[in-house]
Amino acid sequence: MIRNTYSLLSCSSRFIQVRSYSMKLNDVVRHLNDLAPTSLAEHWDNVGLLVEPYTKRDIKKMLLTNDLTEAVMDEAEQLGVNFILSYHPPLFRPVKKITSKAWKERIAARCLEKGIAIYSPHTSYDALKGGVNDWLIEAFGEGSVSPIQPSTTSPPFSHKVTVAAADEVEALELKDKFAAHLGSAQNNTRTNGKSVEILCNESTLPSIISLDLATTQLLTISKLEKVPIVGHGMGRKCELLRPMTISEAISRIKTHLGLPHVRLALAHGATQNSVIQSVAVCAGSGSSVLCGTKADLWLTGEMSHHEVLDATHQRSSVVLTDHSNCERGYLKTLQPRLQSLFEQNITVIVSEKDRDPLEVV
Repeated sequence: MIRNTYSLLSCSSRFIQVRSYSMKLNDVVRHLNDLAPTSLAEHWDNVGLLVEPYTKRDIKKMLLTNDLTEAVMDEAEQLGVNFILSYHPPLFRPVKKITSKAWKERIAARCLEKGIAIYSPHTSYDALKGGVNDWLIEAFGEGSVSPIQPSTTSPPFSHKVTVAAADEVEALELKDKFAAHLGSAQNNTRTNGKSVEILCNESTLPSIISLDLATTQLLTISKLEKVPIVGHGMGRKCELLRPMTISEAISRIKTHLGLPHVRLALAHGATQNSVIQSVAVCAGSGSSVLCGTKADLWLTGEMSHHEVLDATHQRSSVVLTDHSNCERGYLKTLQPRLQSLFEQNITVIVSEKDRDPLEVV
């Protein structure tokens, strides 16, 4: 729900009505979850609303940051925001106490004291169509783009049991027998010619198999696979519409990310003048996603020494930007998108204090 409040300002003996915009916290979270469902996130991640102050305050200002550091927290208080969207979750591992000894605990305590909510999308934005990885691969221009690891959704049932019958009449009789046995699951039982198909979960399988079936009947059990969600998934691979040299690709990366330097590991036998026709990207620490991907160039934030060696010997050059440098620029793309999502009822600000802790000196 959007809340509108009005105040009266005196100007040259005339009163001007000024509208102040805000939204309920629950509505802000709902909009964010609709934009990027938390189900897109990796199973190990900690996403969604992480800090919810006890006293509910309407949301007027939102701060976007890649990492919620104490410098960014100072900025949030100075700006008077009451909602922080931190791409990386500031609370990741289980917290046993909130004291002033550790910096993450101090931030959580300050947010609770000041009534500031914290929300983290992290890998749900990585997988999102139009999210971080789609933004990252835009550095290379046009081409055919697809997720490296497509997101999937689980079907409502885990197994399908097919029972063969002698004819269609017997199939109908078997269907009624299964329906009566399964009770509420009868709507998931149907005939298909001379067979009966039952959709069920693993816990129901023993009950179905234990039914007294004629020995001439053949029972087949199939495990249902997860269904890919088109366009969503981890990492991106692009077959370039216009091939380019590695040197040109590096220049494009620097411009897109606003970086003066990146690190390059050339593929075995390649030079900076070598032409690339395909690229693969994964924001952050991308080796687990990029590993095994056939592409002339990999772009990610960080990889271990041995992972880089493996990639170059598999004929993939590697560009590393440091972890958050390949994520942070997305916030400037996200800012107007959120302003539109909230119908201009919340002021969305990109942090100026957020930066990668590493720099080249």
